[in-house]
Amino acid sequence: MKKLVFLLLATFSISMVAQEKITEGVIASKMTMSSPNEQMNAQLQMVGDINIITYFKDDKTRSETNNPMSGESVSIIDTEAKQMLTLLNNPMMGKKFTLSDINETPDTSGIEITKGDETKTILGYNCEQYNITMNQQGVAMTMKVFTTEAIEASNQQTVEFGEKFKGFPLLMTINVSQAGQDMAMTYEVTDIKKESVSDDKFSLTPPEGYEKMEGM
Repeated sequence: MKKLVFLLLATFSISMVAQEKITEGVIASKMTMSSPNEQMNAQLQMVGDINIITYFKDDKTRSETNNPMSGESVSIIDTEAKQMLTLLNNPMMGKKFTLSDINETPDTSGIEITKGDETKTILGYNCEQYNITMNQQGVAMTMKVFTTEAIEASNQQTVEFGEKFKGFPLLMTINVSQAGQDMAMTYEVTDIKKESVSDDKFSLTPPEGYEKMEGM
């Protein structure tokens, strides 16, 4: 159970104005989690809300989280280089990194994406609905996502969904089931700032002291 909680935290930490197009800036968001299982829910309540800061510039995105229970997590996506660097620094595993390729033609087998009819206005942005179902490696997941095409940035959770999915998510409700354990998560953007971001934020070179995570 603890392993499931940690893997989900790492995955979603990940991975984040009127209808003016924004190509550079900073996004603040948070994720809350709950479960009908009392033991798992107690662990999730100890973790609390996961606050996420996302920096984006042109074709690069960096998302950062820092939580006392799960530790630090950084995800850097470079869509031009077609690579994603993930840095983890937590009590269970120490400092680890993975550097993976982003597929030009992602494998979406086991993933069904449909466009919904519902729309929302979130922080002044018009958002359209996508419904996603996934069943991979014994994990079943359903997602209801509201995205805007006014923010040109990649997102860790959706970067490999392919051409059927468009826009940056401002709100996601996610239900996960694995080995009889259920979990619900809500991801929501709380602030968007258009400002300059240093190129140093998007380096794909792992910092000193980080070891490659084998088997990932």
